[in-house]
Amino acid sequence: MRVRLLVMLAMLWLAGCVTPVPAPEPRELDFAASPEATLAAAMEVLMDRGYVIRHADGDLARVEAVLARWPGYRVQLQVGAQGADSRVGVTASRGGRPMAPHTLDPLLVELQDRLGLLP
Repeated sequence: MRVRLLVMLAMLWLAGCVTPVPAPEPRELDFAASPEATLAAAMEVLMDRGYVIRHADGDLARVEAVLARWPGYRVQLQVGAQGADSRVGVTASRGGRPMAPHTLDPLLVELQDRLGLLP
């Protein structure tokens, strides 16, 4: 009986140490291209970087891709329409932890280049 009480107390004590994983902060950028072209180019960029597209929905303009090397990378990309242009929001996680938004800048620059929008 005493052992059970100690085990339960230890479990409660350790449960207090668990913290929820914060939601990743998106990196957003506007593109002077149609949302359809932006979404297609974004999928090409991700595939060229070795990502596997797990889910893609053209109607919702969303893509989820994973990279199967350790510690495991996951990218979620969403394209929204702003008139004839598009707004891209990207989040990423590594090993289940959100990545800093500035680490996604090279991906967005490569997407701009793929769309022919770089000076």
